[in-house]
Amino acid sequence: MTAETDGPPRRIRVLLVDDDALVRAGLTMMLDGAHGIEVVGEAADGGEVPGAVDAHAPDVVLMDLRMPRTDGITATRRLRARPHPPEVIVLTTFDADENVLGGLRAGASGFLLKDSPPAQIVAAIRLVADGEPILSPTITRRLMDRAVAESGAMARAQAAFADLTPREREVVLGIARGETNAEIAARLFMSVATVKAHITHILTKLGATNRTQIALLAHDAGLV
Repeated sequence: MTAETDGPPRRIRVLLVDDDALVRAGLTMMLDGAHGIEVVGEAADGGEVPGAVDAHAPDVVLMDLRMPRTDGITATRRLRARPHPPEVIVLTTFDADENVLGGLRAGASGFLLKDSPPAQIVAAIRLVADGEPILSPTITRRLMDRAVAESGAMARAQAAFADLTPREREVVLGIARGETNAEIAARLFMSVATVKAHITHILTKLGATNRTQIALLAHDAGLV
């Protein structure tokens, strides 16, 4: 989103979803002290997310995975299926949590450990709000390897990529390698705006909701 030159700077609106009130309180205290970020609402269960999003219009949702009634994967999938949904970062206690991959496939832009340093959480929110996924290279590789190992994943992914143009495939490779839009643009000698246009077309053709799902499909298909 382009910043307005004649108005106040954009503030990133964040919704916290976690069944632990202490976790929500700690995140609220930390994020409210970060420049340009505002916690606009909370939810204690995934089932409360639609109403909270309607009420507070967040840009980013920090979504716990394990909740007693509606879990974070289900809530993320439902949220990302809505028109113009906010970005989602899933929260987990352990990076080996088998549900992380499910959260990414549901449409989350990445994940954070609950004990991540405050600066890392703030940086992740800003990146995701700008359309960039937030997966560390080590975790990305492990998750991608698991995705490829799933039965039938490669065949399905290869079929999905059949309609992409050669240029779109080059953009997909950049996304799968973790390159930013600017890095893809520099490598392919095109503008950032052109890269964004390609990504929009790729998302439509693949039926994906964000860059992370594109990367998962690329690894499923054996392109990386």
